[in-house]
Amino acid sequence: MEVYKIASIGVRISKWVTHHGFALNVNTNLSHFELIRPCGLVGVRMTSMEKVLEKKVRMDEVKKVYAAVFSTLFQA
Repeated sequence: MEVYKIASIGVRISKWVTHHGFALNVNTNLSHFELIRPCGLVGVRMTSMEKVLEKKVRMDEVKKVYAAVFSTLFQA
């Protein structure tokens, strides 16, 4: 069974300030990931929404849904 990773989360703490973020592979060129081991995980390959859904995914739609879900979860 192959295991795929579609997103990454990062956290950095410097001088008592935290920085955090995430990356979601929407229509990413996956060839850029062929020579790396995602997060050091053995046997894990990167994927994208486009590959999983087998269709082109519009970035503006992803942003719209993300903004709605984020604002609901965090009451922003």
